[in-house]
Amino acid sequence: MKTRLTLTAIFMASFTLSGCTSTPGSTAQTETANPATATQDILDASACIGSTEPPAAWASKLNRVDDPQLLASSLGQPTQGKLCQGQVYEVKEGESLTVFRAWNSTNPNSQFGAWWAANQPNGKVAQYREGYEICYQWSPLDKMTRCELKPGSKLVIGNGQSAQCSEWLTYPVSAEQQLYLEDTETLVSNCQTYDAVFGWE
Repeated sequence: MKTRLTLTAIFMASFTLSGCTSTPGSTAQTETANPATATQDILDASACIGSTEPPAAWASKLNRVDDPQLLASSLGQPTQGKLCQGQVYEVKEGESLTVFRAWNSTNPNSQFGAWWAANQPNGKVAQYREGYEICYQWSPLDKMTRCELKPGSKLVIGNGQSAQCSEWLTYPVSAEQQLYLEDTETLVSNCQTYDAVFGWE
């Protein structure tokens, strides 16, 4: 089902959620024989800000779980995007969560990428990009998908790592929460897609 929303409500959001888009810079990982060790090294960084606790409306719908490999996949080194810190959760049986992703219409495969948000994008596009660490070359953010995350799904809730988009633009670490999912298309249902439209203030 395709619905048109105003740019103020949608285009202002860059989902990647993150760095929510999947790009060479945002998906690069440091190879290690022990994901848990690599995870701890990054989590020890004092530069991370924000909270990995779920939004208040989600707290009763999630269980905190241990999954070192999933967590390690979500974390990035400084200036490389992804997450600075995170915690793995699982959606409880009988529950579902609404999640949002802004993506790139020129790459249909990006619709169900790894980076999502708990809230629909709004406000200024530039501010959304900075908050979610989404470089301009990663996505034009011209599409948005809204889905329900199924019971039993695992996700990482965390805060954005710094991202260097060019020699002129680097986003600092962010307190905005992002969601990291793997094999996303198998975890979601009841999805709706929206087009970004121009809106100026």
